[in-house]
Amino acid sequence: MNNFDYHSPTRLVFGKDVIEKLPAAISQLGTKVLLAYGGGSIKKIGLYDKVKELLQGFEIHELSGIEPNPKYNPSVLDGVRICKEQNIDVILAVGGGSVLDCCKAIAAGAKYDGDPWDLISYKVKAKDALPIVDIITLAATGSEYDCGGVISRTETNDKIGYLDPHLWPVCSFLDPTYTMTVNAKHTAAGIADAINHATEQFFVEPSNTVADGFILTIIRTLMKFGPIALEDPNDYEARSEIMLACTFGCNGLLNLGSGMSGWPMHGIEHALSAYYDITHGEGLAIIMPRWMRHILNDRTLDRFVKFGVSVFGIPADIPAYDIADQTIECTYDFFKNTMNMPMTLGEVGIDGSRLHEIAHHIAVNEGLDNPNIFAPLTEEDIYAILEASL
Repeated sequence: MNNFDYHSPTRLVFGKDVIEKLPAAISQLGTKVLLAYGGGSIKKIGLYDKVKELLQGFEIHELSGIEPNPKYNPSVLDGVRICKEQNIDVILAVGGGSVLDCCKAIAAGAKYDGDPWDLISYKVKAKDALPIVDIITLAATGSEYDCGGVISRTETNDKIGYLDPHLWPVCSFLDPTYTMTVNAKHTAAGIADAINHATEQFFVEPSNTVADGFILTIIRTLMKFGPIALEDPNDYEARSEIMLACTFGCNGLLNLGSGMSGWPMHGIEHALSAYYDITHGEGLAIIMPRWMRHILNDRTLDRFVKFGVSVFGIPADIPAYDIADQTIECTYDFFKNTMNMPMTLGEVGIDGSRLHEIAHHIAVNEGLDNPNIFAPLTEEDIYAILEASL
C-alpha cells in the first residue's frame, strides 16, 4: 500500500429538508452572496424561491444559465466579474455538478488579478479562493465533496479537469428529493459518470483491499438502485443510495493507498464533449466497455476477474479470460439494456471524420501515456478505442 496524506474539509448535510440550515451556513461566511444556477430547473421545482426565502436579509447577486459542460466564456468570466464588482463574500451553487464546477473556477478567479484561464490551465497556482456552499440537484459528479471541476473552452476544444485544494466546498447540502425530477436520460448519465469514477480508481496498480471494498460497493449500489430510480423516479431510498454513492466518487477516498489512475476514460470523453458538447455520462458509457476490451491482457486480467466476480456475480471457478469477457459484456449490457443509454458514438451525433484529430488532441493534452498509470495509452491506442466506439 502506498503512503498517503488525506484531508477532506467539506461538511456534508444529507437528507430531506436539510436546506433549512442554509442561512446558518452562509452567515458564517458573509452577507454578499453570488447565487449561481443553470437553465432554470431550480425554479420549476420551487427550490429557487425556497433559497431566496431562506436568504432574506442577505445581499444576493445572480449568475444564471450555466450549461452542462460549463463554459469558460461566458459563465466563468461573468461570474468572476460579478464577484469582483460586487465584492462577493460567498458563492452559492444550486444545481448539478456543472454549476458547482463552474463556481469553483469562479471562486479561484475572483481572487486572482490575471486571466482566470491561467489557473484552470495550471499556468499559475491559486493562492486563495472565495468560499463555496452548494445545494446539489443531480447525483453524478461528486463535485460536492472534492476540490476539482471540469471547465470547457469552446474556441480551443479544451475541457480541463481543474484541481486545487482551495476549492473544497465549505458545506454541501444533499437532499435526494431534489433529484426526483431529473429525467431518465440525465439520471442514467449521472450514474454512468459515477460508475466510471469508481471503475477508473479500481483499475490501478498497486491496489488494496480497503479501497477495493469501497469501490466495488459503490458500483454495486449504483447498478442496483439505478434501474429502480428509472422505474420509479420518486423512490426516496433509491435516490438516496445513488446520491450518496455519487458523492464519494472523486474525493480521494476510493484511491487511498493505491496507484495512479490516470483517468483514461474521462480523458477520452472530455475531448469528445469538448468537440461535440455531448452529455458527459453518455460519452463515458460508450467508451467504458471499449476501453476495457482494449486494455485486457495477461497483466490486467486479475483486475477484470475481481471486478466481474464482485460486481456481476460471475462464477469464480471458470477460466479467467471467460470471466473478463463476461465482465465487459455485462458492463455493455447494463448501460444499453438496463439503463437504456446510447452505446455508439453515432447515436450521439459523432462520426469518424475527426477521430484522428481528437485522438491527437487527447494524446497531447491528457498524459494517458504516463508509464505510472495502470494501462498507458498511446495516440494509436486512443484512436483504436474511439474507432471501436463508432
